[in-house]
Amino acid sequence: MDKNCRIPTINTGAWGNCHIQGIAADMKKGYIYYSFTTKLIKATLDGRIVGTLDGLAGHLGCIAFNEQDGCVYGSLEYKNDIIGRDILKAIGSKRNFDDAFYVAKFDVDKITKHGMNADDSDIMTAVYLPEVVSDYKWEGCDDDGNRISHKYSCSGIDGLTFAPLPGEKPEDGMYLYVAYGIYNDVKRNDNDYQVILCYDMAQWNAHSLPLSQNNMHKSGFDKPLHKFFVCTGNTEWGVQNLEYDRHTNYMFMAVYEGFKKDYPNYTLFCVDMSVPSQINELNGTNETAEILTLSEKGLYEPETGIHGWYFPLGSTGLFSIGNGEWLICRNFRTDEGQCGEIDHYEWNEITPFVRYEC
Repeated sequence: MDKNCRIPTINTGAWGNCHIQGIAADMKKGYIYYSFTTKLIKATLDGRIVGTLDGLAGHLGCIAFNEQDGCVYGSLEYKNDIIGRDILKAIGSKRNFDDAFYVAKFDVDKITKHGMNADDSDIMTAVYLPEVVSDYKWEGCDDDGNRISHKYSCSGIDGLTFAPLPGEKPEDGMYLYVAYGIYNDVKRNDNDYQVILCYDMAQWNAHSLPLSQNNMHKSGFDKPLHKFFVCTGNTEWGVQNLEYDRHTNYMFMAVYEGFKKDYPNYTLFCVDMSVPSQINELNGTNETAEILTLSEKGLYEPETGIHGWYFPLGSTGLFSIGNGEWLICRNFRTDEGQCGEIDHYEWNEITPFVRYEC
């Protein structure tokens, strides 16, 4: 895009009781998309609303635009923990769901008017993720023999992006990455990693089916192509927004601050995708796994070897335009409901973003 033209602040408008979860944009067609937990909203880059997909009774989290097929993908979870119950309460629903986790695919060209219903449309298909269900429902013991639930403190899924395999280039192929939500627990020592599943898009449509919330299917991959781990220290609710950036070849992870005193508890991390994964032991377990490497940019905490930033934004929307330019969301609430403001930023490695000025 023209470096001489800053994108003006985009106001999402107010959308009920559930806050904005993520943003994605199709810069060629001039559309931006907002996930407001139970809604997907389509707007122009000047903020004019084109249409909305409503009626989701689960948690639609981080979203990403796939340049290969022109669709928007998002993490979608249905569960009976505090998040799931609060969502149903916020939308006034008495429905009850089995714990289930999906990546939803939205044919956004079909979002053309307000109030389109997810159950009644052919806009949304989904792939079931049994790997997440298994880790979420897991029961076991820690190193001291104490009973614990949720493997790696898995609370579901949230962050999602498209990126190459570690050590490869985008032209070698792009894969779908979806990150676990992680329960905050300062007493456990097996939950200091971000867990990121990787799926081959070449096989996606073979598993993707329309999703009826009255009879949810379980069509999906038996296993992900890769299951990656990134040591950051425990964070509250894991990766909120996951975004790959071709300009830096980094995968950005925006999180809520953790509480373990032995860690720096940064709120933004970058995975260096030029570095292949390494097989290594997972702290707090007797397992080995594929470990990804954090970039050496940002602040550095020598005792843990962790790099990152205390950046206050990104957890509710982070989108790489390219060439060092970004759209980043700030969420807020008014009397009319939850809102977001999206501004144009530049990457500079230090802060690590500054608002773009013409």
